[in-house]
Amino acid sequence: METVTESNILPTGKPKWLKVKLPIGQKYTELRGLVDKYKLNTICTSGSCPNMGECWGEGTATFMILGNVCTRSCGFCGVKTGRPETVDWDEPEKVARSIKLMNIKHAVITSVDRDDLKDMGSIIWIETVKAIRRMNPETTLETLIPDFQGSERNLDRIVAANPEVVSHNMETVRRLTREVRIQAKYDRSLEVLRYLKQQGIRRTKSGIMLGLGELEEEVIQTMQDLRDANVDIVTIGQYLQPSKKHLPVKEYITPEQFEKYEKIGKEMGFRHVESGALVRSSYHAQKHIL
Repeated sequence: METVTESNILPTGKPKWLKVKLPIGQKYTELRGLVDKYKLNTICTSGSCPNMGECWGEGTATFMILGNVCTRSCGFCGVKTGRPETVDWDEPEKVARSIKLMNIKHAVITSVDRDDLKDMGSIIWIETVKAIRRMNPETTLETLIPDFQGSERNLDRIVAANPEVVSHNMETVRRLTREVRIQAKYDRSLEVLRYLKQQGIRRTKSGIMLGLGELEEEVIQTMQDLRDANVDIVTIGQYLQPSKKHLPVKEYITPEQFEKYEKIGKEMGFRHVESGALVRSSYHAQKHIL
């Protein structure tokens, strides 16, 4: 088994398996040019995703709605926290036009948490999906949603929009949830995923980060909890500290350990398991609709 030793440490202090390849290819170059020219808002660029080149090459991109200020202050997340701006009701059309302009085949839509709003942002969510469907009828969709505080009324709006995939991330194991996610609840997230499936969503999905101090048995239990909630797809990746103000990385997980979790996940019956150091929620997202 490969371990973190002096011989496989990069100058950054991270293990060599976290080395990111520079994005290349005609499709990437075209999309990058459009994003820069029209100042389009994608998580791919703002989050410096290591898989941006690969995803864009496949015609997949991730867009964030409802602003860039979150009402929650999770210990792992680099998104700003505080008082969000007023809702932009033109945003659904802007996102739909961006997807058309970029000729995106599969779009992933995510958002900050908007606990300040009565509907928690769910109305903008459904209007965004409607606008994308109207303007880009051939584009498939994944919605990576917040928990909406477990509100079935708000979740029903997502169900009515019927995206090809609905995702909600657990982020971590039960024991660490209060420290990592603060305002979120482990069981509430499970209930959100279970409810979505019960209401007829064809593909449900969730993701967790490793390296925050979780134990192997806790990771496996979280995976089993997701399967018991009939989740179809799971992503497992390495947590990387966004800044010194965020939770520290306690461990770099080896490629062999990620492979082990992938094997376990497949044996559990997940339709898709993406497990690797650089895996993020949207990694290989276009394949998850199959």
